[in-house]
Amino acid sequence: MSDLSVVHHHHRTVTSALLPRLGGDLAPLVVTDVKGRRSKIWDIAPSLHCSIIGTCLSAAELRQFFAKLGDTEAKTASDNILHGRGVRAAGKHDLVGKLLNKMLDNRHEALIRRFAKVSSVADVRALWLEAFEQGNIPGGYWAVLTHPATDRPLVEDAFGQVHMLSHMVGSSNRVDITRLRTLELELGDRDEKISRQEARLSESARERAELVRKVEGLEMEVRRRESTERTAAEVISGAVTAATLLQRLDAEKAHASALAARVAELEGELEKAHKFSAALNKQNDQLQREVVALEAELKIDDADAPAAKVERDLDGLTVLYVGGRPGLIDQLKAVVARRGGIFLSHDGGIEENLATLPGLISRADAAFFPMDCISHSAVGHVKKYCRDGHKPFMPLRSASVASFVAAIDRRDVLKSPQLAQV
Repeated sequence: MSDLSVVHHHHRTVTSALLPRLGGDLAPLVVTDVKGRRSKIWDIAPSLHCSIIGTCLSAAELRQFFAKLGDTEAKTASDNILHGRGVRAAGKHDLVGKLLNKMLDNRHEALIRRFAKVSSVADVRALWLEAFEQGNIPGGYWAVLTHPATDRPLVEDAFGQVHMLSHMVGSSNRVDITRLRTLELELGDRDEKISRQEARLSESARERAELVRKVEGLEMEVRRRESTERTAAEVISGAVTAATLLQRLDAEKAHASALAARVAELEGELEKAHKFSAALNKQNDQLQREVVALEAELKIDDADAPAAKVERDLDGLTVLYVGGRPGLIDQLKAVVARRGGIFLSHDGGIEENLATLPGLISRADAAFFPMDCISHSAVGHVKKYCRDGHKPFMPLRSASVASFVAAIDRRDVLKSPQLAQV
């Protein structure tokens, strides 16, 4: 039985304790004053606002929302403070509440349109369960709570499933979150080290170039004075000849050529230093993207509070992963499944025959392979078959989960073979 299936059987007791009652009667959870009209967020019981804001919007979206409203503290406020402001705004039928409702509708427009095609509570329930199983929980939750056919039992079921899922996600991802925080600390140390190295490198190059210029200037001045004094003495003594002057001119030309070669050598070293610095910056940028992607995948503020789910629907795309480490394949498959995609894999020819690659690539919408854990032969096969089939492919920096998550976040790669093959 899957983790999501378990949620269906263990949420009713908790739900009944969390949702409101009026005396001995059940309080309405959603108020709809016009038949057939979708409910607004202020029509929904305040006890549900926390789960809506925490599930249907990310902290980044809330931060951007309040920043656009002119909130000067939005950029620096903690995620918890932003969540509280969002919950308070949800219960107000004013301009802020209307804008918040509009943002939720725009954010989950696709699933809202899908739910709008059905009119019975049974059909709404079926669509909600389907969205829940596929991991489309943020959009599905907002669509089911605002649908005009939704009744109290369905609201209780949906709320209970989301509530229990937050506990399960928090429990299962504690190790990953600890590892994420460790990676962030390591990345910060690496950034600081790279900055120090770049500063030392630039200062050293500047000092060296300045010293070379001073030495060359002094050498030229000494030679000029010696040559002038020697020529003057020879002219006075009558010993200088045209041949002697030509020899000295040739010597000066040879010295100038040597100095030019030395300058070219120093410029080459400086160019290598700049390239090395650029490579470090590129690697640093890639690591930062991977940490951001992994944080978005595993982000949770509190393991005992409703998780802020971020929807990244792959829309049924099929992803092929070639090579990599066998122990990580199940994790990569789980990531793709949570995003609504289909995962295919091939070990790159270790145990599986490379002859099966053409068939897998023909079924896939995009192919990925880690450069540190795949043979040259397998790389050549993947590139050839993808180009023949006009399929996008992307080499990954490493066989880590973070590299893969950062790659599938790039929607341009999944839709444009040209971009992926650069």
